[in-house]
Amino acid sequence: MTNLTRRGFGAASLGLIAAARPASAQDAWPGTRPVSLVVSWAPGGSSDFTARLLAQGLSRELPGNVVVDNRPGASGTIGHASVARARPDGTTLLLGVNSTYAMSRHLFPQRGYDDERAFVGIGRVAISPIFLCVSRALGVTDIAGLVARAKAEPGRLSYGSSGAGSSAHLATELFLRAAAIDILNVTYRGGAPAVQALVTNEVQVAFVDGVTALPLMAAGQIVAIGISSLERNSLAPTVPTIAESGFPGFEATTNWSLLAPAGTPPAIIARLAAAKSAVLRTQDVIDRMRQVAIVPMDGTPEQFPEYLAAESAKWGEVIRSRGITLE
Repeated sequence: MTNLTRRGFGAASLGLIAAARPASAQDAWPGTRPVSLVVSWAPGGSSDFTARLLAQGLSRELPGNVVVDNRPGASGTIGHASVARARPDGTTLLLGVNSTYAMSRHLFPQRGYDDERAFVGIGRVAISPIFLCVSRALGVTDIAGLVARAKAEPGRLSYGSSGAGSSAHLATELFLRAAAIDILNVTYRGGAPAVQALVTNEVQVAFVDGVTALPLMAAGQIVAIGISSLERNSLAPTVPTIAESGFPGFEATTNWSLLAPAGTPPAIIARLAAAKSAVLRTQDVIDRMRQVAIVPMDGTPEQFPEYLAAESAKWGEVIRSRGITLE
């Protein structure tokens, strides 16, 4: 081999190495950089619990550390907007809730981003049922009794909610429409005071998430007469689904999904989806979720657009038909 040939071969080799560098850098993502997992709700709730469990698992599956970043406010839209503006390099992710990515668009048209265009779905993470509960003082033990009471005493019963657009609020409105009954909505500044009002019979009805409802049910402070998922929950196996109680197909669960800013490279999305799936298959994660009535739901990036469209259409129709506004 001549010197000229050697120089040409060497230059070509260097060129191949240089060309390979971007791919290697992408393969090494996220390297030593931390990944921020934004949660649009305050610490302490079921969304924060799910996010921290997922972040711990992803930190084991990925080279970098995943850190939870709570950004609450405006029914979750503040956190969503921050991720919509983030650099699409895989270092900022969002644990979204369907009350924000499927419901708030119909209530906050000026929120500053479009869910389909601003995010790419890495896939669903988990669902949690909502329990239809009544106060003990009401003396009702099943859904048929509640419907009969509401029809016999129109305008006398009330339900508690934490404001327009929450999963519990819209679950109630979906049930009232299905049952053809009207119960007065009493709005509280948060889920905790709404549940306390149910305990004291200030309101007679409320949809309550599993994390909150189960201890109160066990203590005999509230009575669960239905569950909003399509299947019964193993932590409360005697509570029938609303669907089996005369309302076929009724479903109104809290849904969490992992999202990234639009434009995030497909290779990174695929890597994150694989890591998420690995986390959700871990027995410890499964057990810890189920202890608080959360069920792992491992969706794929390919399934997410169809799911989002269906979820948005469902709740948009409920919001319009019930005349729900932010007043």
